[in-house]
Amino acid sequence: MPTLGIIGGSGLYDLPGLDDVEEINLETPFGRPSSPVVTGTLDGTTLAFIARHGRGHTLTPGEVPYQANIFALRSLGATHVLSVSAVGSLQEELPPRTAVVPDQIIDRTDGRSRTFFDGGVVAHVGLADPFCESFRQDVYRHVTQVTERTALGGTYLCIEGPQFSTRAESNLYRSWGAAVIGMTAMPEARLAREAGLCYATLAMVTDYDVWHDSEEDVTVEMVQGVLVENVATGQAVVRRLASSGLPACGSSCRTALEGAIITAPEHLTHEAAARIALFRRPAAVTET
Repeated sequence: MPTLGIIGGSGLYDLPGLDDVEEINLETPFGRPSSPVVTGTLDGTTLAFIARHGRGHTLTPGEVPYQANIFALRSLGATHVLSVSAVGSLQEELPPRTAVVPDQIIDRTDGRSRTFFDGGVVAHVGLADPFCESFRQDVYRHVTQVTERTALGGTYLCIEGPQFSTRAESNLYRSWGAAVIGMTAMPEARLAREAGLCYATLAMVTDYDVWHDSEEDVTVEMVQGVLVENVATGQAVVRRLASSGLPACGSSCRTALEGAIITAPEHLTHEAAARIALFRRPAAVTET
């Protein structure tokens, strides 16, 4: 049975018709995920949900255990990972409540663990196109059946946070041609590629950031108000993905690690070799 991993708000897994619901507490080689993984089946597809910021939203974007989240989903059999996230718009034509399926990312984060391969092993995985193209197109196809406000393509500008941008930063990012701004696409996309997973983002616009002269500056209250509506859109897309089946990967997501490890085998420590082996066979986790 195919497995779809979903990373987003906790409201996403409150899906009517989700059968065989189970809550799994995991310990991975990279620590514990943000939340227990909620699994269930819907129309022949296994779903595995992680609340990115923890239950009750207790983790800042920089505190999210991205490695553990991605590894946990892979360990539970996920082949595809859908990231559902709130973003600000950097373009006039992308008003609040628009569902964007981006095709590129600019990474402005710092201080986050961005690879599974360091500490004695080096892997240079290709990331020219950070999202799985076939999965991204499939997500967009379903989005258009759920809401009229959609956009295919565009660059997701990922900042460290947790503060919102300054006005000067916001205008700088607009000058770069970025479409939306958020705080969580990286290193999720990097790690998903290293783990051989098809990854796509459903970016839900909540505000115009702070560049827009005729709109109020972004606030937490503004974001939360639109999030309630966006959860319903995210749920509908997840339901359609589960019902139609997951697309075959037309890119090289699954084989991204092949040929990427540059460290000579004779220089690998036992720990480094064991870490590589985690990604060359079905992964194991410890249930607690």
